Amino acid sequence: MEEKKNMRVLISGGGTGGHIFPAVSIANEIKLQYPDTEILFVGAESRMEMEKVPAAGYKIIGLPVYGFDRRNLLRNVKVLWNLGKSIKMARKIVKEFKPDIAVGVGGYASGPTLWAASHMGVPTLLQEQNGFAGVTNKMLASRADAICVAYEGMERFFPADKVVMTGNPVRQDLFNESITRDEAVRFFGLDPNKRVILVVGGSLGARTVNRSIAGSIELFKEKDVQLIWQTGKLYDQEAKDLLAAHPCDNIKQMPFISRMDMAYKAADLVVSRAGASSISELCLLEKPVILVPSPNVAEDHQTKNAEALSTRGAAILIKDVDAAQKLVPEAVALVGDKERLEAMSQAIEKLAQRNSAARIVEIVCRIVEEKRK
Repeated sequence: MEEKKNMRVLISGGGTGGHIFPAVSIANEIKLQYPDTEILFVGAESRMEMEKVPAAGYKIIGLPVYGFDRRNLLRNVKVLWNLGKSIKMARKIVKEFKPDIAVGVGGYASGPTLWAASHMGVPTLLQEQNGFAGVTNKMLASRADAICVAYEGMERFFPADKVVMTGNPVRQDLFNESITRDEAVRFFGLDPNKRVILVVGGSLGARTVNRSIAGSIELFKEKDVQLIWQTGKLYDQEAKDLLAAHPCDNIKQMPFISRMDMAYKAADLVVSRAGASSISELCLLEKPVILVPSPNVAEDHQTKNAEALSTRGAAILIKDVDAAQKLVPEAVALVGDKERLEAMSQAIEKLAQRNSAARIVEIVCRIVEEKRK
């Protein structure tokens, strides 16, 4: 036990909140259990982890790595050059930091970092958030000591003996049991006696979801349903102009929600993209949800994430192409159907994986201990 307290852990990956939240949650859990552990993050220079990880209190080094351009193949000469440079830098980081283990959460930076670590004799653990494995994790799997997953059937991508079902670590600040629904609804200046739909499209926003809401704004007035609408910063002005032209007391719009604990508590129904982290949060919070998978992601993995819920009655899946016609009428009808909401809430709760970060940290410690023996 004493030895584990002096671990040195390298954590790599990022690119989206879906990779960064689990990475930071794992780091926080390690620090909670073993405060003397040294943790170093490795990210991609131009991506959001370079801002989010230091904000969470951890040191991060950036690599000049980015993704392949499938449309303009000539640009990939520079991509390959940067990849080579990143592998060289990653080897130097591993040599100097001397980690006991390297943890990869997916995203551009985890490729060179975990490749370098595994080739230099450092044990590695992968965390795959989605129901359809990412390219980087598939490439790294053969040399990994363990692969922590959030969906069943991941043996079709990874060696079965390495796969461990842990679920995705989520943001702990969402689980605020001290607030009531009434308080949360009033926090947004809305009426606790009316139904509330929460629409979240991610930090930048989801064009289809936002345009679908904008196209049916009158329906919220007509059916007297309230809306908390996070548009993301790209669609903020467009939504503000629309609401100035069509004022509606039932709608609270903002580019970003800082108190997601309040938003989730207020919501009777959530409309969301189908990112793995969002789904894990919704399962743990037992929230009925309409999922509109983004079509602009690798291997269409959001659709596969959503299908894992919709086939079990735990969510409704509306395709991106159908959202303009179907999304708002479906949401407004569903939020008024208490029995159906309750059934969906019970179904989604059954898919929740609890204490994911602690379970992953347990595996990290076991691998380190075995290596030291």
